[in-house]
Amino acid sequence: MRIAFVGKGGSGKTTTAAMFARHVAGTGAPVLGIDADINQHLAVALGADPDAAPPPSLAADMAWLKDHVRGANPRIGSAAEMIKTTPPGPGSRMLGLSGDDAVLARLSRVQGDVRYLVTGEFTESDIGVSCFHSKTGAVELYLNHLVDGPGEYVVVDMTAGADAFASGLFTRFDLTVLVCEPTRRGVGVYRQYAEHAAAHDVALRVLGNKIAPGAEGAEDVEYLRSEVGDALVGWLGQSAWVRAAERGRARPVSELEPDNAATCDVLLADLDARTRDWAAYHRDTVAFHLRNAHSWANRATGVDLGEQVDPDFVPGLAESRA
Repeated sequence: MRIAFVGKGGSGKTTTAAMFARHVAGTGAPVLGIDADINQHLAVALGADPDAAPPPSLAADMAWLKDHVRGANPRIGSAAEMIKTTPPGPGSRMLGLSGDDAVLARLSRVQGDVRYLVTGEFTESDIGVSCFHSKTGAVELYLNHLVDGPGEYVVVDMTAGADAFASGLFTRFDLTVLVCEPTRRGVGVYRQYAEHAAAHDVALRVLGNKIAPGAEGAEDVEYLRSEVGDALVGWLGQSAWVRAAERGRARPVSELEPDNAATCDVLLADLDARTRDWAAYHRDTVAFHLRNAHSWANRATGVDLGEQVDPDFVPGLAESRA
């Protein structure tokens, strides 16, 4: 099951994504974190040494990733004919969350109980040439070929604001959680996100963050409830556990404050209650692929990328993982 954390810059979505990932991993469930934010801080939030060399990134290994997932798909002539939205088909290599999965074995690292992947940072060669969507496209391609199921969790820290709508990546999740401070700007980002998400049946929840203690906190919660209504799934209060993590001193997940742990449990229950419709999921994949093909990719590759779509293929059913 896949959950994305979004929100205004500075809302605390990276810290919250790491908290949730660690909390779920503490139950013994397999968890994969993916850092898809332009500011690559998820690993540190999970407890990694900020001065350690970063792991290899999905974006930097995009050529290998394309060739790997292409497998023996006869509709794709070469990796050069693949773009971020390329859908899987018969012969494609579908991916899984076990440690011996080829992508995870090559590119992931483990921090505590959480395995994670990174999208990759801007490099000097990117400046003035490409946008960060050239990096997040690797995440979209990865998720398009991932077959995950109940009891397996993918936690993605997304870019700030509504930037995710620049690609089809926002449709790749079973639940999207918008981390929202009790402010007009925080609520404004929610409204923008909700407006775009409504047309694509995106399951969207609001998680209040940085809620003050006592009576002031009650006002914070009431403000959020009055602004976002039933979308409010819970809230996180001030946390010594979080402050320690942000200072590079990650504490055991068992020391997370009971109220904040309970909020993580509410999110997990919401996520677990969902059932993915693989056919609908794949239809979205195909729709965004055709949109990209007609808009720019057919010209860029010199081939009709619509021919890559197998109308009878549905992922999550009979594929083999490699």
